[in-house]
Amino acid sequence: MDKIEKTDAEWRAQLSDLAYKVTRRHGTERAGSHDAFPKDAGRYHCICCDAPLFDQAAKFESGTGWPSFFAPLDPEVVGEAVDRSFFMKRTEVHCARCDAHLGHVFPDGPPPTGLRYCMNGVALRFEPEAT
Repeated sequence: MDKIEKTDAEWRAQLSDLAYKVTRRHGTERAGSHDAFPKDAGRYHCICCDAPLFDQAAKFESGTGWPSFFAPLDPEVVGEAVDRSFFMKRTEVHCARCDAHLGHVFPDGPPPTGLRYCMNGVALRFEPEAT
């Protein structure tokens, strides 16, 4: 997958103010502030570069107010980095293709991985499975 790079001005022109703040400036949307995602089969894509990131089958209700998944489509579609903001040490998750900040991953998810990819809804776009 080719790396996507754009200027700050290009990202600002493409994204809503909130999507820009979250994906390009490592912000976080308020819990429960994003519309509920559909329950239909499909995939979640990066709002910045349209890379497919998560499958509906890996989504679960975490009770956190953010969309949560137990695994990405492929480990190579996301990258991780240490986030030491807010006097905590967390694992930040970003799109491997365009470096968009997506959210964080925690070790308190369900089987089979035990992981909880807690994503910002504004960083994702749902694409229903073709019927």
